[in-house]
Amino acid sequence: MIDPKVVETLVAARSLATQSPLSRLTPREREVLSLIAQGNSNAAVADKLVLSERAVEKHINSIFAKLDLPEARDAHRRVKAVLLFLAEQS
Repeated sequence: MIDPKVVETLVAARSLATQSPLSRLTPREREVLSLIAQGNSNAAVADKLVLSERAVEKHINSIFAKLDLPEARDAHRRVKAVLLFLAEQS
């Protein structure tokens, strides 16, 4: 017999492991990422969401952090984030 609390913890850990990385994003971050996926620049995203460009940049940096997309010379984080978003949409 296994303690029910242990089973509950294992089930919760498993469900977290199978969740999409996008599930970590706030609704606003998902909205920003959606607009980026549509080809909008930071300025266009800011205009559409009535935000400053700096606020959009902060959201984008938060998206990169939550999606575990560190800065790298050979990779474009913006493209990778959009690809993750589009993969979940299909």
